Amino acid sequence: MTIPMKRPFECTTVAILAAISTLAAIGQAVPKKTVLTDAPAPRLLAQTASPSPASPGTASPSTMQQPASAPASQSSKPKLTLKQAEQMAIKNNPQVSVAHLLALAQHQMARETRAAELPTGSAAITAVDAEDATRISAGSLTASRLFEHAGVGGGFSQLVTDFGKTRNLEASSILQEKAQNANAIATQYEIQLATDQAFYNALQAQQTLQVAQQNVTTRQTVESQVSQMTASKLKSTLDLSFADVNLSQAKLLALDAENNADSAMAALDAILGLDHQVDFDLVEDGPEIQQPPPDIDQLVAESLKHRPDLQASVLAQQALVKFSKAQRDQSFPSIAVSGTAGSVPIRPAQYYVTNWWGAIGVNLNIPIFNGFLYSAQAKEASIRAQAAAERTRDLRDRIVRDVRTSWLAANTSFQRVAVTAELLKEANLALSLAQTRYQMGLSSIVELSQAEYQQTDAAIGNSNAQYQYRLALATLNYQVGANP
Repeated sequence: MTIPMKRPFECTTVAILAAISTLAAIGQAVPKKTVLTDAPAPRLLAQTASPSPASPGTASPSTMQQPASAPASQSSKPKLTLKQAEQMAIKNNPQVSVAHLLALAQHQMARETRAAELPTGSAAITAVDAEDATRISAGSLTASRLFEHAGVGGGFSQLVTDFGKTRNLEASSILQEKAQNANAIATQYEIQLATDQAFYNALQAQQTLQVAQQNVTTRQTVESQVSQMTASKLKSTLDLSFADVNLSQAKLLALDAENNADSAMAALDAILGLDHQVDFDLVEDGPEIQQPPPDIDQLVAESLKHRPDLQASVLAQQALVKFSKAQRDQSFPSIAVSGTAGSVPIRPAQYYVTNWWGAIGVNLNIPIFNGFLYSAQAKEASIRAQAAAERTRDLRDRIVRDVRTSWLAANTSFQRVAVTAELLKEANLALSLAQTRYQMGLSSIVELSQAEYQQTDAAIGNSNAQYQYRLALATLNYQVGANP
């Protein structure tokens, strides 16, 4: 009887299938934990970034959004939305209070300047007990002879005209007041932008912490499985060493992420005007991600029209022009009317002709020469006004530049969101395949470690891209002159 001989490639195929069956049987016999999970998918692009339900080895969006080791006390934290954070910052931040107080102080300075155009009056009551007809030999009394008397009277003064000096000073003060009000609005916008930056940075740090914690859980699962398989002589100690190294790296990443999250929350507390630490549960209430406005020229025009800091610079330059005119008007004459009236009910009759007095007059003050002081002050004020005009022009050029660069950054960030979402989807699929290949013994742990690293990096990159885009939009709105 002749026994048929098998071909070489048939023996190899049979051997491979037998090995796979043996590994699968042993794998079922060895106790294992749950299947390796993926890092949480970002919530902003759940529809585009989440893998399809049919993809192997991927979790559902609801599962991927929750970290595996979320703190149990998270629900007890006070919730804080972006709008609430902006309102709290505007109310509590001292920089906003300083700007508003300076605007109120500038309003009082405008009233001080306007007082020069209004009449001034004063009243006095005087009573003197003296040795009649004695003469003053020392001291500060104005009369050379003293009499026992009592009198009451008053006087007034009214500026008629100084040929524009006071009027220009008043106009300069009013313009400075408007400039300070615009600076207060600009400070409010800056605080709102800083609040948005701190809020999104804190959200980004918390999302990174969730990814890092999920990464620790995933690599802990791999390390436990490899440890059990090494004890069963199914894997070498080299695989266990790689798993231990990967777990340690994941723990280091989680420590850094936790520190960054705490630092970001401390920065947010400072912007909110809090003098103590409050760990908020940040709630993202922003709209869905949309493409930036396409017309850059319209954005530039709106920024030049609505930016409060540019308005403040223009008003300050106009105030200096008015002040320079007021300094020039110092060389002109000034005309004022003054008067006085009163009564002396108690008086020595032999020395007082009547029991009252009164007078009114006009005073013309003509400056002649003061060492060229007024002309130098007028020239100085004119030069400072020209310098302010150049600063305004420089600010306008920088605003145009900042709007264009912010628009480019927003468009780039918007494109990064889609690219990182696709990268995360592919990384999730690659990790799932790497896990399956490693569990079947068709690949080394190096391939699995690389897939885990790429998936973690892709998850963090996708989360960062979404928050960076929202921050880029807030910056663009600020540069345009709208509320961030």
